[in-house]
Amino acid sequence: MNPNEIVRSALRWLVYVLLHIFVARHLVLFDYAFCFIYVGAILFLPQEINLTGLLLIGFATGVAVDSFDNTLGLHAATAVFVAYLRPIIIRYQFAQKLSEGRLELSLKGLGLPAFLSYTLILVSVHHLLLFFVEAGSLSLLPYTLLKIVCSILFTTLTILLTQLFSR
Repeated sequence: MNPNEIVRSALRWLVYVLLHIFVARHLVLFDYAFCFIYVGAILFLPQEINLTGLLLIGFATGVAVDSFDNTLGLHAATAVFVAYLRPIIIRYQFAQKLSEGRLELSLKGLGLPAFLSYTLILVSVHHLLLFFVEAGSLSLLPYTLLKIVCSILFTTLTILLTQLFSR
């Protein structure tokens, strides 16, 4: 990675986190769909980052969101888990593209079907963990599952729109 790519990645990370802190955390549809756009900050980091760096970036992302949402480590735990699974999903899903050369994790670099499957898998894992830990029990299972499905769709659509409107 050259210095321009590092700066571009850092700015993209900052935009996703600030977008969540100042805009997306206030977006709630019908008390069921919540937007956690900060997940995109982890999903679209360069593929070359090693696991330790990725986990530290995931932790920093979660702590930044936790400090504004007053959630006491809930987002930090889920962001670190997503950061841990990310290289596994990339290796599993894009093995052929990895062998061909450098992989750009974006809508433009992956194409719509691969982008949606990659994003949906990791956003789903994030939301499942986040909402089940938040619920604390299975007594509200139907409500929790409805929140998970609606939030996955809302977050994925928001991430897709940010990718469409970014350079």
